[in-house]
Amino acid sequence: MKDIADKTFRIVIIGSGPAGLTAALYAARADLKPLVLEGPEPGGQLTTTTDVENFPGYPEGVMGPKMMEDFREQATRFGADCRYGMVTSIEFDKRPYKLTIDEETTIFAEAVIVATGAAAKWLGLPSEQRMRGRGVTACATCDGAFFREQHVIVIGGGDSAMEESTFLTKFASKVTIVHRRDEFRASKIMQDRALNHPKIEVIWDSTIEEVLGEQVVQGVKLRNVKTGEITTLEDVTGVFLAIGHKPNTDLFKGVLDMDESGYIITKPRSTYTNMDGIFACGDAQDAIYRQAVTAAGSGCMAALDAERWLENQVDHVETGGYRLYHPGGRHIPLRSE
Repeated sequence: MKDIADKTFRIVIIGSGPAGLTAALYAARADLKPLVLEGPEPGGQLTTTTDVENFPGYPEGVMGPKMMEDFREQATRFGADCRYGMVTSIEFDKRPYKLTIDEETTIFAEAVIVATGAAAKWLGLPSEQRMRGRGVTACATCDGAFFREQHVIVIGGGDSAMEESTFLTKFASKVTIVHRRDEFRASKIMQDRALNHPKIEVIWDSTIEEVLGEQVVQGVKLRNVKTGEITTLEDVTGVFLAIGHKPNTDLFKGVLDMDESGYIITKPRSTYTNMDGIFACGDAQDAIYRQAVTAAGSGCMAALDAERWLENQVDHVETGGYRLYHPGGRHIPLRSE
């Protein structure tokens, strides 16, 4: 990173999933020479996914890592500079904005696109981590179709778990909800929809002890939290985690407006945040859809918003910098002011 130390970029994109790399593609084609900081998981969540069958342009499906390689190759072809590195601190009080990479390299940006994504919450079991992408997943919409006429389980008790379970009944022969308590926290309408479905059963007061199998899921061991009894479901081939997602936005707390869950709030029909020159896209600001295709679409929006915003700069010759404005935004002083 020494070659870019103290350099100022027109756009810096934080994150390298579908949102970040799509933003990079559009920004690069606009000749903005974006720098992409790929973060701790280059390629985002899709790098842990096997077959992707619901992204347009891949009629035969594609492996998640391969798809993200394609995204990266297309962005770099037009001039995006993709670098391994994690933003460890930010200073958004003056422009150009200051970012520190890996706690040692300082760079500056006239505009920043936040595309840091979100991470599914996991149970933390070694067997769960070993079987991720082999029958253990956190996205029913992404992977449900792979489990036609099979028995799957859903872990959770909130609205997401009810929604995922109901969705999975379109494919699975049986859906078992495993919940650690004796009642759901989901809304009544969502509970009723799941509990009244003939394909859905519930195992109460239980947690997963172990996911069985080597190459694919071949069952699960459950533990009753009240009695300690261990039972085995040998016919289960899919395990769906529905215990929530956490946006990767801790770095921006107290700086960018967020909802109570940590998702960045953007202005309606745009990717503008509460701060001029800072844009957010993908799962970092999307608590609803969380799909690769919607993330890519919002990445396009962020790049276009940033490009148009930069075009509205007023050259501030006296300071050699830029005074930047956006209606309804917040003016941030220049570092030379």
